[in-house]
Amino acid sequence: MLNHVMIGSSDIERSKRFYNAVLGVLGAGEPMVHVNDTGQTRLFYIHNGSNFSITEPINGKPPTVANGSTIGFACRSAEQLKEFHEVAVANGATAVEDPPGPREGSLGTMHLCYFLDPDGHKICGVYRPR
Repeated sequence: MLNHVMIGSSDIERSKRFYNAVLGVLGAGEPMVHVNDTGQTRLFYIHNGSNFSITEPINGKPPTVANGSTIGFACRSAEQLKEFHEVAVANGATAVEDPPGPREGSLGTMHLCYFLDPDGHKICGVYRPR
């Protein structure tokens, strides 16, 4: 259903360092870097059929976060989810909500972690045991 998710950044080089480390845990490599016709740099992380992008806002205004929004990344195991969270925090993220681990709900057991990236975007790691 989704083609991509794009977020804004106030410091594209900081975002690149952060997401190279964090998304590297999931197996994503270096992003494709593109400078558009009006001079904004964009990063495109393409991995396993997904595209996560970061941009300097094209309107020249500061980036903002969407209150109530969360971007979720699929993890392959509970251990990878924990590493995803640990690497994020070690690289400047702020841990939010409960510590990484299992949550019981109407969909069964899921493992979740949450953090805010350096620009304040809420990120979630998700692992669903089969």
